[in-house]
Amino acid sequence: MPDDSKPTTPGLAPPLWSRRDVLQTAQTLGLGALAVGAAANSLAKPAATKESAVEDRVFPGGPGRIFGPGPKGWWDSERVSCPRVLRGADGKWKMWYYGRDPDFDRKVTLPTGRVGLATSDDGIRWQRVAGPLTMGAVFEPHPDLSRFDSSHVGITDIHFHDELYWMWYLGGDQSIRKFGLTEAKGFPMLPGCAISRDGLHWTRLAGPHRGALLDVGVAGDFDEAMVSWPQVVRWDDGSWRLYYHGLNAQRDYTMGWAESLDGLSWQKRGPLLGPGPTGRFDDKGVATRHMLKIGGRWVLFYEGCRYVGSPVQVDRQIGVAVSDDGLDWRRVDGPLEHGAVLAQATKGSGGWDYRIGCPWVVPMPDGSLRLYYIGSNEHQGGTELETVHQIGVAVSDGDITQWRRYT
Repeated sequence: MPDDSKPTTPGLAPPLWSRRDVLQTAQTLGLGALAVGAAANSLAKPAATKESAVEDRVFPGGPGRIFGPGPKGWWDSERVSCPRVLRGADGKWKMWYYGRDPDFDRKVTLPTGRVGLATSDDGIRWQRVAGPLTMGAVFEPHPDLSRFDSSHVGITDIHFHDELYWMWYLGGDQSIRKFGLTEAKGFPMLPGCAISRDGLHWTRLAGPHRGALLDVGVAGDFDEAMVSWPQVVRWDDGSWRLYYHGLNAQRDYTMGWAESLDGLSWQKRGPLLGPGPTGRFDDKGVATRHMLKIGGRWVLFYEGCRYVGSPVQVDRQIGVAVSDDGLDWRRVDGPLEHGAVLAQATKGSGGWDYRIGCPWVVPMPDGSLRLYYIGSNEHQGGTELETVHQIGVAVSDGDITQWRRYT
């Protein structure tokens, strides 16, 4: 009998490995007997979960907002970001997301930090689950300072298959680099993978690049500055594709992809979807995204970037592209200004989601769609640390271009 309490991932083929494959993989990657034993133990003995009854603190809200930073003393008390949501066949919901508390390393100027978990009966009202790590987190930077993910981490993709949760995430190391006008710790970001039996206790699967699955490109490549926000899809022919976005010296964001026959050794295949025409909401590129099958075709919901103002700031709105094969993508013009399908709040309105991104779409049994996203308030210059990141949801009757914020 299937376990109806386990989440499903609509529109994706079962992506990954069995438990036996996981242990074989650990050996193949040279994790050693102790690491293999730890992986087996963590998968075989999930700990009981503990749900927190506390609500998130009160922050400026408005249409769409459903989840804000946590209470003082929690790992996410400063910001929450990048929701990754699974809905079980029994109607139970789980949401993994990244965020940080005010004491997290301030040299890391991105909204990433640690990863946590929340649960819900309806996908709208959420309760935090106290994880086993720092201040209730379920995943955090690696203690080995030589690894790619030793300064900050953030979840970007989640699946459940063969009694295992599979998390794809980004991580940054201890280096401090200047890129353009930005100087930050943990930059560039690289992709990693971890597995869990219960969604709370995670075991990393080490890749060949200081633990990462891929490395940045050489100078002049579209991904010379980062290989980040991975999403993995297993194709019908058994091959795997890892979609990510890169950043170049001109600060253009471009979605690229890599391919694998075994899920261990990845080969970059090049760029797929870059900046749109001048004047569009995405004329500086395609950043965070979620790809899934809807109505027999692949649909890509993505965060489009556009530089505006002086000093230059990045407008972020959400758009759509479609594909028959996952490689040849066609932009779909949305009904909103500059071609977006979900726009940021109006400048000067005080809206909680003046800039938006990190889309994640969940098809519902009645044919409607939910789009989970993050919003940040308006600010002048500075870094991401000067904004408040919160989580919202928009809904659609099924048309991928027509969305309204949940109220």
